[in-house]
Amino acid sequence: MKRATKNNGYRTRLYKIFTATAVLLLLLVAAKPKPVKVFLVGDSTMADKAPIDETPERGWGMVFPSFFNDNVIIENHARNGRSTKTFISEGRWDFLINRVGKGDYVFIQFGHNDEVSTKKAYATPEEFDKNLRKMVIDVKAKGANPVLCTSIARRKFDSIGNTVDTHPVYPEIMKKVASELNVPLIDMKAESDKVLKKYGVEASARLFMNIEPGIWKAVPEGKKDDTHLVDAGAMEMAALAANGIRQLRIKPLNKYLVKPSQIKMKYTIPVEGIESVKPQ
Repeated sequence: MKRATKNNGYRTRLYKIFTATAVLLLLLVAAKPKPVKVFLVGDSTMADKAPIDETPERGWGMVFPSFFNDNVIIENHARNGRSTKTFISEGRWDFLINRVGKGDYVFIQFGHNDEVSTKKAYATPEEFDKNLRKMVIDVKAKGANPVLCTSIARRKFDSIGNTVDTHPVYPEIMKKVASELNVPLIDMKAESDKVLKKYGVEASARLFMNIEPGIWKAVPEGKKDDTHLVDAGAMEMAALAANGIRQLRIKPLNKYLVKPSQIKMKYTIPVEGIESVKPQ
């Protein structure tokens, strides 16, 4: 009889320990915040590049995960050569917006291709304004949060070493839309211009696709390109976006930024199904 009582007491203690452990685990799971999804929309200066072992080119969106902890999931929908006009007309915007949910963030950076009148992607200033407004309204309609980002600066200096503004019109339109629709704006153009000035004429070349011949399979003959980025440049530009989040106090993203000492380069994972969208 005593042995039965002893066994029952032992089982009771085990049950209590098991129950307490289960409750603690449930509390820990409940306390862990739900990951925030960030969608990136833009052109080649933001886009993923592949295969990464054959080309040194990187979009700043490709390395954006480097600045966040595991509470942020980033989907990079930016694509080479796209403008607000072609991103919408090709069905890429619809593909993205159908994936966006309440509380998500959508970072929008266009202008490089919109502003070039000789390109198929060209959008007039009026079209650019209209397209940006559509994107902002669509994102808000999903209960999500749009963030506008002006185009990064091209590397261009005059004869005495001053930077030259190659985006005089379209970033101003984006600023106007952001102000009128009450949307956060990160002025990537202004901040990237400061980066170019900091590095100077010669050192800034290392941020862009200024590649010597015979090094990379994708560019065997080398390349001189002051628009598109390599790893170092992509990290510099992504850092500007991260700093913009911090300065604007965009919650909860600002809480999930890692400290500078914790930054380790991470690339985005390609979005499944994105290549099935009608190509340009």
